[in-house]
Amino acid sequence: MLHRRADQFVIERARQIRRGLTETPLIPLADERCDLVVKLEFCNPAGSTKDRSALWILEQAIGRGEITQDTTVVESSSGNFALALAFYCRLLGISFVPVIDPNCNEATEAQLRQLCERVEKVSVRDSAGSYLKTRLSRVQELLVELDSAYWPNQYANPDARDAHYRFTAGELIAQAGPLDYLFVGVGTGGTIAGLSHRIKETYPGCVVVAVDTEGSVIFGGPPKKRRIPGIGSSIVPPLCGQALIDQVEIVSEVRAVEACGALVAKYGVYAGGSTGSSYAAVQDYFARHRPGAHRPRVAFLAADRGHAYARTVYDPTWVQQLRAEAAQPAGVEALAAN
Repeated sequence: MLHRRADQFVIERARQIRRGLTETPLIPLADERCDLVVKLEFCNPAGSTKDRSALWILEQAIGRGEITQDTTVVESSSGNFALALAFYCRLLGISFVPVIDPNCNEATEAQLRQLCERVEKVSVRDSAGSYLKTRLSRVQELLVELDSAYWPNQYANPDARDAHYRFTAGELIAQAGPLDYLFVGVGTGGTIAGLSHRIKETYPGCVVVAVDTEGSVIFGGPPKKRRIPGIGSSIVPPLCGQALIDQVEIVSEVRAVEACGALVAKYGVYAGGSTGSSYAAVQDYFARHRPGAHRPRVAFLAADRGHAYARTVYDPTWVQQLRAEAAQPAGVEALAAN
């Protein structure tokens, strides 16, 4: 009876949290070529668009009985999804062990160590020069090691897709009205899979542009060392195959950093690297595809704030090093990464 009451507490607590959430703002950005709007997903309680998938995955798993108060949630993350899970698991009274890597921002790692009793950090690069496969391998070890563990698997869990279909897309449609273009940064694939389906159901003519980074293999590019977390992947996430994508824009990390600076200078939007990539993609796309008399209505997401990137994307010394590494021949960079 006590066990059943404890599980009921988790279920009711999840409902209370859901009822307390509000929409994230949509703001216009003055632009020469298009009617541009950005949805400030960094206004979610845990600070990023990953709030959507983290809470919905937990809610659904709790409802199915896959998570109880005795469960330890274990997940691989480069930062934001881990922060969101850590926040909501703490509210729910559930243990959470994040598996991170050296690309995790210093501020994010410090916050995770405050929220979680245990943080696993891998240090060995995988065959693609990244850490994702190493993180996933450690997750599998922890699932065996721990007595009662649950893996959200944000790369393939349909609940991640459904969260953005239900909430992110639902809000965007209500706030933005008819859209001609939607630019979405791609990492695990859940955001673009959910958004693209619902947006196209409502606005069939909307062009969905997937934004990826150089060094990511999602859309068939060659793998190489990547430094900015939150966008790109060294695997092709299953959820990406479920997205309705019309076009792909590949953005270099140097270009993403430049766009982050432009967002702050022009609009006061202090956002993370994936947001810079999306804004750069918008600018680069419409520099090549000049709109006619009709000013297209264009939206993108500000996935997280820039605070966690203060010592990377917004640090002149780090940016100078990034530029120097980017200017090296491919063979030299690969050698340096090994």
